[in-house]
Amino acid sequence: MTSEYRHIPVLLSECLEQLALKPHHTFVDATLGGAGHSLEVAKLLGPEGHLIGIDQDDVARAAASERLMALPAETRPEISVVAGNFGDLDRLLVQEEIPGIDAILFDLGVSSVQIDTPARGFSFKENGPLDMRMDPSNQTITAAEIINTYNAADLARTIRHYSDEKWASRIADFVVEARKKAPITESEQLVEIIKAAVPASARRSGGHPAKRTFQALRIEVNGELNVLKRGLEAAIRWLNPGGRIAVISYHSLEDRIVKDLFREYSQGCTCPPDLPVCVCGNKPVLKVITRKPVLPTKEEIERNARSRSAKLRVAMRLDENA
Repeated sequence: MTSEYRHIPVLLSECLEQLALKPHHTFVDATLGGAGHSLEVAKLLGPEGHLIGIDQDDVARAAASERLMALPAETRPEISVVAGNFGDLDRLLVQEEIPGIDAILFDLGVSSVQIDTPARGFSFKENGPLDMRMDPSNQTITAAEIINTYNAADLARTIRHYSDEKWASRIADFVVEARKKAPITESEQLVEIIKAAVPASARRSGGHPAKRTFQALRIEVNGELNVLKRGLEAAIRWLNPGGRIAVISYHSLEDRIVKDLFREYSQGCTCPPDLPVCVCGNKPVLKVITRKPVLPTKEEIERNARSRSAKLRVAMRLDENA
């Protein structure tokens, strides 16, 4: 099964350049996946470095371990593949007994293997149970439960808030009406309901009509935005001075959280401008390296269509004692 885990790393050369890795560094891949990024990072770290890969997916960890351990023993860094979610980064890094980290990468979104496995329920292109849990062993609520139990107002709010879906209220109304006849348990059922709810004129542009609703359900099921903020804040705390944090996001909600957090942590004095001296004592914790997000090239998008919406933002931890 591990051989089937496909992972094309997005913005790979840009990440390697921006992370400014050195052979002795401790690097954390917070979203290990199939180790697409980590495999190349490992070659830069060498035997003096330490690579910690985190993923909650059993298949991903197995595939990543196999690929990383296939590197020549005399040149590969110390490798730790850890089961977990980056929202629990504090606990996971304490568990690894390291004093700090020099670089960390978050490659957000759903991996190809999750999207392409119908049984996981993430895809609107293949029929499967409406599950969408990233970690079924630790999560209870599924997309089917949301679809079948939320009232129309809450369902519309969820779809609109997490996807900017113009037809959120109409979709919610159609869902509530459809589930009166029978529970909605399969992705194919939900796709047909969404198609019926979205006017034909709107279906002719903007991609698949179910794309936004499925994104919203996935975010709601996994609490992705809260987990992201918690993980980013922990990562910043663990960075050594000069260490870098790189985040690849795939939709505006994620990118906004990253952008706002980097701005917040890079802000110094917040005193009113008319005060003669600073009394707040605030010092910037980060320096934003990428004033504008790094985007994939046309060539990369042609090679990997899933990179189309990717945005890379990078910041560096400052020495607060300097």
